[in-house]
Amino acid sequence: MHVRSPIVAVLGHVDHGKTTILDAVRGSAVATKEAGKITQMIGASYLRKEEIETISKKAKGGMIFNLKIPGLLFIDTPGHEAFTNLRDRGGSIADIAILVVDIAQGFQPQTIESIRILKQYKTPFVIAANKIDLLNGWTDYPTTSFMESLAKQPDYVKERIDEKIYTIMGKISEHGFDSERFDRVNDFSKQISIVPLSAKSREGLSELLMLIGGLSQKFLEGKLVIDEKGRGRGSIIEVKEEKGLGTTIDVILYDGLLRKNDEIIFLTREGARKTKIRALLEPNVSGKEKYNYIDEIPAAAGVKIAAPELEGALPGSPVDVVTDFDKNKKEIESRFKNVLFEGRKDAGVVLRADSLGSVEAIVKLLEEEGVKIKDAGTGRITRKEILTAEAVSGENKYLGAVLGFNVDITDDAREEADEQKIPIIWSNIIYKVLENYRDWVKDTKDAEKRDAGKSITWPGKIKLLPNHCFRVSKPAIFGVEVVDGKIKKGYKLMNKSGNVVGEIREMQRDKDKIDEATVGMQLALSCDGIFYGKDVTEGEELYTYISKAEIERFDAQPSILNDEEKVLLDEIRKIVVGNPFE
Repeated sequence: MHVRSPIVAVLGHVDHGKTTILDAVRGSAVATKEAGKITQMIGASYLRKEEIETISKKAKGGMIFNLKIPGLLFIDTPGHEAFTNLRDRGGSIADIAILVVDIAQGFQPQTIESIRILKQYKTPFVIAANKIDLLNGWTDYPTTSFMESLAKQPDYVKERIDEKIYTIMGKISEHGFDSERFDRVNDFSKQISIVPLSAKSREGLSELLMLIGGLSQKFLEGKLVIDEKGRGRGSIIEVKEEKGLGTTIDVILYDGLLRKNDEIIFLTREGARKTKIRALLEPNVSGKEKYNYIDEIPAAAGVKIAAPELEGALPGSPVDVVTDFDKNKKEIESRFKNVLFEGRKDAGVVLRADSLGSVEAIVKLLEEEGVKIKDAGTGRITRKEILTAEAVSGENKYLGAVLGFNVDITDDAREEADEQKIPIIWSNIIYKVLENYRDWVKDTKDAEKRDAGKSITWPGKIKLLPNHCFRVSKPAIFGVEVVDGKIKKGYKLMNKSGNVVGEIREMQRDKDKIDEATVGMQLALSCDGIFYGKDVTEGEELYTYISKAEIERFDAQPSILNDEEKVLLDEIRKIVVGNPFE
């Protein structure tokens, strides 16, 4: 048994510096040893313990950890893709994360997205408050230590740094996290460490690496103990076509050992499939050939696998060495049975996302909101998905939509969607997919309401105000309050017995003529057919007259009424249905 290297993912908003931080990590590793000897892996960069210690030597603040981990494995794909693609049976295989925040811009949509993901998978993280070099008055110094550089800055710059840090602390607290600048943290198990840094000048990199190494060792030690000769287990981060190799999979190995000729199991849209490893490849950083061929590789590592029948392999799929295929197949398929499915009987939305992890995250969001799903999976949106949604729309128009996350949309899918008026609701932010879908449903219902309001009488209930009769007849003019629903010019009014007493000719509020009045409004009505004191009396309640045919139209479109309006419609229904003359 031995302790493996923690797997580090880098998340944050676009342009906040995720890639620059990865570049800084790689660049610093190169600077600590001979050129060309950096440990480059497929889909990952590896920093050995010795390199972390060399870079962290300059770190101040009394947080010296005695590193026992062999190193840190940084996933080269920054952002949610790396995080949500790395799946095992318990969630993401990323052990710890760096949340990158532009210290000047603060929290942005993808920052919030990243926090939600980290919270969902209970992943420990540190905040890298990047771009301190762009703050007014900051002077770069040739050091990788934030504290060393900070000591040389003028007081007003130090205050500005603290102001920005306090803003980040306030924002992260809205998501239930207590945080503090790393050198002021009292309890690393309860507070999120914020490391100010410049990925560009590398000031702060010492403290960031020291924290990541120390925290993962301190709080993840049990999780990092593996049998280095045990069953290899990993996750597909990318599926690629390689010249001369065919379809290959880039895998992050987090447990055990992978060997050439091992039989592995992975997921496709059709279910689990197995194949035999033909070749294990790592980058060749010094020679002419693109890859080096290796016989075996232990966790934690990034490796490319070449094997037959990898077509259809899904990004985010677990990759395990086969021990008992039937048992392994049952395990892997049951793990993802609630994520990948198609052709469910009930009406529901159609979902396509870039990886299993993304599908899983969005399915969870939709199910929490009570949104039914007809078909969910990975891959681009094609005409097939539009036709499925079109069929659903015939049953329930609010579910007749295709949701897409970070996937391509084919031209024929767009054409079919335009022709059939099926919405494609797309985003590159997971929670925005649900938000945009919600907005579309609301807009659709509002439009229906507006259209229905033009051609159908809306439920309405008014009360005649005492001492507000201005004319008794031809037309009667009197004051009312709308107590429920709404009334419009041209609506007929009936009493509780179902007798139509008159029709609204004009409506006036605060000396202005209006066409519609809603709940709570007090106004004057001018009504034909009413003799005030005989047909109606002060304090009496009147209703809008709705025919049986109009009631049936409301029954066919129940969603266009809110809950109070539905109750009022039932009240009116009892009056109208009980009227022998209707």
